[in-house]
Amino acid sequence: MTDIISIRDAALVSKAWPYEEARKLLKRYPSGKPGGAPVLFETGYGPSGLPHIGTFNEVLRTTMVRRAFAELSDQPTRLLAFSDDMDGLRKVPDNVPNRAMLTEHLGKPLTQVPDPFEKFESFAHHNNAMLRSFLDGFGFEYEFASSTDYYRGGQFDDALRGVLRHYAAIMDVMLPTLGAERRATYSPILPISPTSGVVLQVPVEVVDAEAGIVAFEDEGQRIEQSVLGGGAKLQWKVDWAMRWVALGVDYEMSGKDLIDSVVQSSKIARVLGARPPEGFNYEMFLDELGQKISKSKGNGLSLEQWLTYGPPESLAFYAYREPKKAKQLHLGVIPRAIDEYWQFRAAYADQPVEQRLGNPVHHIHGGPPPAETLPVTFGLLLNLVGVMGETTKDQVWGYLANYVPDASAARYPALDRLIDHAIAYTRDVAEKPVRRAPEGVEVAALERLDAELAALPAGASAEDIQNIVYEIGKTGGFDNLRDWFKALYETLLGTSQGPRMGSFVALYGVANTRGLIGEALGRSA
Repeated sequence: MTDIISIRDAALVSKAWPYEEARKLLKRYPSGKPGGAPVLFETGYGPSGLPHIGTFNEVLRTTMVRRAFAELSDQPTRLLAFSDDMDGLRKVPDNVPNRAMLTEHLGKPLTQVPDPFEKFESFAHHNNAMLRSFLDGFGFEYEFASSTDYYRGGQFDDALRGVLRHYAAIMDVMLPTLGAERRATYSPILPISPTSGVVLQVPVEVVDAEAGIVAFEDEGQRIEQSVLGGGAKLQWKVDWAMRWVALGVDYEMSGKDLIDSVVQSSKIARVLGARPPEGFNYEMFLDELGQKISKSKGNGLSLEQWLTYGPPESLAFYAYREPKKAKQLHLGVIPRAIDEYWQFRAAYADQPVEQRLGNPVHHIHGGPPPAETLPVTFGLLLNLVGVMGETTKDQVWGYLANYVPDASAARYPALDRLIDHAIAYTRDVAEKPVRRAPEGVEVAALERLDAELAALPAGASAEDIQNIVYEIGKTGGFDNLRDWFKALYETLLGTSQGPRMGSFVALYGVANTRGLIGEALGRSA
């Protein structure tokens, strides 16, 4: 009980952003949500393109706030992952097959567009399945919701009647935000054409709000049709507000690019008689060129790509840090994310509760992380695999036995998984080593290093080796130690930067390292 109280007390004043967000909900419901109803968190997904890390990122960050709220309050919660799969297909994504086929279905609800991958009943079902598979794999607790199911199943019917009743007031909110041309044809209601099945962008007349009947023109004919039961959907900002009202959403975050949408949707929610949810706007991920990531362009990392080269925890770590700062998201950021995650994880056990609540791993794991330690860094693994060239996991474990006591996959399962990532990253992503010949004082320094390594007793520690490397750098005629370490990386490893050399030599082996030195000196002759 003491630990629970101390965690709650610390969480009430913690500056970690999930707690700051969770405290908004405490203020919203100081005595709990009326009727004891669960506090509802929502995330949105637009399945018009393949899921990318930004989609996962929103669910992850929302989950972190939900967990933080659970540490602050005993109120029940739910998380709804909502897919806007009734949206019309506006354009064909660049990164999918069968693009010509998709072109024939432009404008139709995404659940009515055939799957270009020919695996599911629709394009939306395919993309929804990809999202759910990843979220399930990461262990998120969530409920999946389909816009199509909710519209067609009648869950939105009462809220849709409310939209029709307040049609004029909603138009008063939206029209000032639109250009003259858009104002002329804008309607909050998007009826589904009874002939083509397309989501229509046409002016609409409210005929009977209580019955849900509207009139519109479709292919030159006046049509009267119910908006209930899937006969129509709503424009984006109105749809968002209606969903908040219909479902009772209490918290939803969104990207910085949706700030205006949040403002307008909040106004519409108030028109409909409800309080908008709490939330905040995070910065967007950028690609390697600093451009905004787009689902349709496919210029971001896929979930599968990150998980090929790094574990889920490293992705969660990258998403947690500085959510209001724009960050580049590309393959090159993965190794650092892995190593920084493990640095924070190693520090957690010895931290007081106040620091633990600010440690990213607390929010990644929803409390204390697993006790396993990592005996080598991922960066060191990459350097080892890079020097080894084409290799197998068993061969890497053979080298690790030189450095790690009782090295085995059973003892270090996380390290075993990281070896797979290191081999894949070296094979597919890392630049191939290009070693240069030593020059000037570097030649004598390498000769001296070779001699001192040869004189070492068996079982010399990484620290003993590091001391030798350090002393040669100080007395070997270099302007500074940085030049010496750079020379070691470039002549022995073929990289511009690298690991702590004492650790590398202990891992790779003294004899093998002397072989690298011999090759370097032989090329300089």
